[in-house]
Amino acid sequence: MLDAAPQERGLVVRNLSKSFGPVRVLKSIDLTLEPGSVLGLIGENGAGKSTFNNIVAGVLQPSEGQIWLDGQPYQPHSPSDAMARGVALIHQEIRLLPGLSVAENLFLGRLPMRGPVVDRRRMEEESDAILSALGVRLDPRRPVRGLSMAVQQSIEIAKALLRRPRYVIFDEPTASLGEADAQLIFRQIERLRAEGTGIIYVSHRLDEIGALADHVVCFRDGQKVADWCDMPVPRQDLINAMVGRKFVFEHRAPAPCGERIALKVTALGRGDAFEDISFDLHEGEILGFAGLVGAGRTDVVRAIAGADRADRGQIALDGRALHIITPRDAINAGIVMVPEDRKGLGLNLDRAASANITLPWEAGLMRGGMIRPGDVDAMGREQRERFDIRGRMELPVGSMSGGNQQKVLLAKWLVRDPRVFIVDEPTRGVDVGAKMAIYQIIRDLAASGIAVIVVSSELEEVLGLAHRVLVMSEGRQTGILTRDEATPERVMALAVGAHPETHQTERPDHVRSA
Repeated sequence: MLDAAPQERGLVVRNLSKSFGPVRVLKSIDLTLEPGSVLGLIGENGAGKSTFNNIVAGVLQPSEGQIWLDGQPYQPHSPSDAMARGVALIHQEIRLLPGLSVAENLFLGRLPMRGPVVDRRRMEEESDAILSALGVRLDPRRPVRGLSMAVQQSIEIAKALLRRPRYVIFDEPTASLGEADAQLIFRQIERLRAEGTGIIYVSHRLDEIGALADHVVCFRDGQKVADWCDMPVPRQDLINAMVGRKFVFEHRAPAPCGERIALKVTALGRGDAFEDISFDLHEGEILGFAGLVGAGRTDVVRAIAGADRADRGQIALDGRALHIITPRDAINAGIVMVPEDRKGLGLNLDRAASANITLPWEAGLMRGGMIRPGDVDAMGREQRERFDIRGRMELPVGSMSGGNQQKVLLAKWLVRDPRVFIVDEPTRGVDVGAKMAIYQIIRDLAASGIAVIVVSSELEEVLGLAHRVLVMSEGRQTGILTRDEATPERVMALAVGAHPETHQTERPDHVRSA
């Protein structure tokens, strides 16, 4: 029997539950999203946030419970049903077609027609208008292929907003964005709120939750365990609710690094992407790369790792000049890289976790021209224990949480200890518990003598992990700061090209004897 419809306007959820076979993943969820408000939804990976969002957006059907939309029963059977009722879900994962233009992606499935042909002029004008409203300067006629993750995320947001939804779910919208780009998204959310749009905002970045939300709900193990209406909520209270215990989130100074230079980069450049990048990286040192999205940080480390070819400058490892053309050249030399896009570039989501881990090392597992499944399983089990990967290694890695997927990706490139380990956006889209585990992995690698480069859009992450910070702006290196020099204000000044004091610190403050 249906409960009486609530009198208040908004998105009202009562007793919502979802089971997959015998496993109950959502348990009696009650919440209300009012028009013109932002509800912050937090929880560790696997807490039930994505399942809840997918039910509201029509991707999944609930097992029990009811939803009302502005006083009317609401049970969408597909995302198009939800969109027709004014509910949009903006996914964390990019779902654009790279071969189509920006405008074609924005209007995919509902191309404007003028008689029997597509009205391209209207499509491009409307695309330009919505992108400009988001602060994105982009030719709507250009293909999506080759655009940065930040720009692609903005296109995903624009695609949803073209439908003028009344309720929008933002699922980790800034996970791939730097501070400046994230501010564009925040301003758009503020505009939507002012227009009366109700917003569910999901993020592991608790500072964003505190800055945006009028109301915060925490899920844990499929249940709503906390609900705050009095804002702001102390950060520690949010963390404790997520993990179910008192949890101290802190960055420790890294162990002193060695005097010996492992990697030396001199005047490295590639086309218009970056130029004149020079630094030394010591044994056991963690060098952080900071800068705004588009500064060229990822371009530099991709060149060092052989994913893109530098056309000028030198790279030397342990004093020996390297000629890196392909990733295999870098791997053979002892340089490995974990890419920023784990789902698009790092993992094959349909293959087992064990198979993903062994993929770069299959040649060494060959026996008589064949790879024995038992050897793959053994390597997977070994890395599972080493990195505390939770989940069945024989199942597709796509079934794992974001944190465990990231651990699989780290394990994949650490089957053999490299000389230089590069990790781009190490904790993008993972929860606070997984973050701390990944930070410890990085610290342990450095303590063992491996030279580490960390690229991150989260300034707190860079400052917390690194011995030194290399800052970039518009493809140029604007400074290298020691841990003591690298204040948020100084890093951001260099990141925007202000050059208040251009430091080129050639070695970290804390160096142990070789």
